[in-house]
Amino acid sequence: MLQVHERSESDVAAIMSDLGRNARAAARPLATASTEQKNKALLGMAAALESRTAEILAENAKDMAHGEAAGLTSAVLDRLKLDEKRVAAIAQGIREIAALADPVGSLIAEWDRPNGLHIERVRTPLGVIGVIYESRPNVTADAGALCLKAGNAVILRGGSDSTYSSAAIHACLVEGLKEAGLPEHSIQRVPTTDRAAVGEMLKGLDGNIDVIVPRGGKSLVARVQTEARVPVFAHLEGICHLYINKSAKLDMAVNVALNAKMRRTGICGSAETLLVDRAVADTHLVPILTKLAEAGCEIRGSEEVMARFGQAVPATDEDWATEYLDAIISVKLVDGVGEAIDHIETWSSHHTEAIVAEDAAAVERFFNEIDSAILLHNASTQFADGGEFGMGAEIGIATGKMHARGPVGVEQLTSFKYRVRGNGQLRP
Repeated sequence: MLQVHERSESDVAAIMSDLGRNARAAARPLATASTEQKNKALLGMAAALESRTAEILAENAKDMAHGEAAGLTSAVLDRLKLDEKRVAAIAQGIREIAALADPVGSLIAEWDRPNGLHIERVRTPLGVIGVIYESRPNVTADAGALCLKAGNAVILRGGSDSTYSSAAIHACLVEGLKEAGLPEHSIQRVPTTDRAAVGEMLKGLDGNIDVIVPRGGKSLVARVQTEARVPVFAHLEGICHLYINKSAKLDMAVNVALNAKMRRTGICGSAETLLVDRAVADTHLVPILTKLAEAGCEIRGSEEVMARFGQAVPATDEDWATEYLDAIISVKLVDGVGEAIDHIETWSSHHTEAIVAEDAAAVERFFNEIDSAILLHNASTQFADGGEFGMGAEIGIATGKMHARGPVGVEQLTSFKYRVRGNGQLRP
């Protein structure tokens, strides 16, 4: 049975320093590892996850018991919970990553200069990535596998809620590395829940971390952005909006809204605000809200919404700025696509927004004027996911604008370098 050890605070800096040095040492051979070797490790990881499912679920049961005793919300417990189907999905996700094209060394662009120089821009690993996340034990596998495929070493610091689950999954990742003859320190897990470990990572571990990827709640991401001394792939909140345009088909609007909110309420792609065109309030609003309410969703509405739907409770400005991650949605009527865009640009976290419409001009304006990482037309916001984008998996959805934006998959976990070939050219 796996053991999860607490460390004294005085040990944390030394522990983290060792993790950094080991990761840097592993990053060099990883950068030149063959595609075949990396894929062998990934397939070994997937097989280990399947063969150790019972052990993983036993460890997850400990996390669930601790979470229930601590009073975690149902949404958080849902993110934390594993069952046979979810473990199988994690293993399948790793196999899909193995099946992806290897980005390392791939040619991005090439051109010739008048002086005969031939210039190539090629993908290279970032080096060592630190991933700090909460609750979801599947991130341990997703992040480890994605970083490996992109030729990076990774240091994983999961939340205390998922300590036992993450340790069990990490053991499977190490088993795959061993089978492929890759350094065991390619994927390391921080062995302490002490918050000081996060602080050490944000300092960069003596220059050994090249980039930090936070995945969690607003307080975690805010801390990372404030304290980090290394670049950050920011994933802030998922305050996602669904706008029902006056041209929307009713059945589609109802089905998309129900899926966008209620398929899984605890994920970052869950719709948190519903905007309905005032022109179709009489035909579309009540059927949509009725379906949501029947599914157990609390409706927080503007005065107009409350007047039309008796089960709604008042929405405040705080609601428009809240990522519920629960069966709650805020609802407002708007005058056309322009007002919908204004509301979204005022309150959005620039994660994911969707429009349901048949009017091509409205869709084009929505796509052109909203500055969010992911925009969808006639589809659920819950498609905001690297796996659904064909990336195999993701470390997170980057809401910043530098380097990576949207799902962070294997390509986003690479940088590039220039190779310049000449035949004796001298600069005049």
